[in-house]
Amino acid sequence: MNTDKSPQQQLDYTLIFIMFLMALTSAIAISSAQPTLPEKLQNINFAFLQLRWYIIGIIAVIGTMVIDFDRFKQLSWYLYGFGMVLLLGLEVLPPPLVEPIKGARSWYTLPGIGNFQPSELMKIFMIIVLSKIITDHREKYATNTVRDDLLLLGKVFAAAAPPILLLMRQPDTGMTMVFCAIIGSLIIVSGVKWKLIFSFILSGAGIAAIGVFIFFTFPDFFNKYILDTNSYKLDRIYGWLNPYEYSSDIGFQLIKSLLAIGSGELYGKGYQQLEVYLPEGHTDFIFAIISEQFGFIGGSIVISLFFLLIYRMIHIALESNDPFGSFLCTGVIGMITFQVFQNVGMTVGLLPITGLPLPFISYGGSSLATYMIAIGIVLNVRSRTRKYMFD
Repeated sequence: MNTDKSPQQQLDYTLIFIMFLMALTSAIAISSAQPTLPEKLQNINFAFLQLRWYIIGIIAVIGTMVIDFDRFKQLSWYLYGFGMVLLLGLEVLPPPLVEPIKGARSWYTLPGIGNFQPSELMKIFMIIVLSKIITDHREKYATNTVRDDLLLLGKVFAAAAPPILLLMRQPDTGMTMVFCAIIGSLIIVSGVKWKLIFSFILSGAGIAAIGVFIFFTFPDFFNKYILDTNSYKLDRIYGWLNPYEYSSDIGFQLIKSLLAIGSGELYGKGYQQLEVYLPEGHTDFIFAIISEQFGFIGGSIVISLFFLLIYRMIHIALESNDPFGSFLCTGVIGMITFQVFQNVGMTVGLLPITGLPLPFISYGGSSLATYMIAIGIVLNVRSRTRKYMFD
């Protein structure tokens, strides 16, 4: 018996409550980081601005939920094309519309609004278009042979290559890695045979191993032919591998992050009780600020919130009876999971610093708005999941 409910009746209140806790945590964390900001930023209430962005994000969530997610499938290539135009604009538009920040041409400078990073929107468009590609392919090729799988992988890589190449030109290594995480998560659930997936993983691992060998054995060759000697990316690798040797420049942030996290111990020093100066504490290194002030317990609570968020989205993806909806949720899960892992990993020294913010917690306009749109898509899928008696 069909017991289909209206979208309003099927709102996922668990996910909404988790997002409320995220917003509350973000406001507390950002306000607690206020004393670490440079003097010129002390008069700016970043916690208030973050809540304002959350309100904008809520509007975006509502707007996303109004549209049936099947409509996204119809608009997927138009959205993809729009995103590509925005990325190409970064290549050709002059200052002051496009100003390099930290050596990367990744942002538009919009009067009265601030900086806007189009790759944030492109993440959503990439999830939508890849979900459509996989859904359409599986509807057309039901046999699931190796040839069919290779054809699907070819389609996926053909769609993913143009934006990734543009991201590498900016250069934006962190965002490139997020795109790869989205692609990888969707391929894993696409039905491609595991033998094929493992062969690609082994090939990638082999290439990476060769690169690491060259990096340590022939550093001059690596610098000259693989990465430019003056590359900001290369500096980050050196600063990560041996931060104390470069404590005054490229290793400074990591050392301060480790000191902040370690000094928080179990319970932390208390709200706004900061002893370690940490640049960008309200953005990329917000987790270190939380750990210093609220200790291991505070950091664990934040990580637990993300576990609950990801678990809930996995549940929604599995519950959906529409393949396209499940793929949309999977792309969002891959995107958020990787960025949380990367951000927390870089603050504790397990991974190189990439400049990726902690989703929903770090201060950021376009980043937060994008992740709220992603949550809106997941809520959309949940609200239109049909329920049947005896399911």
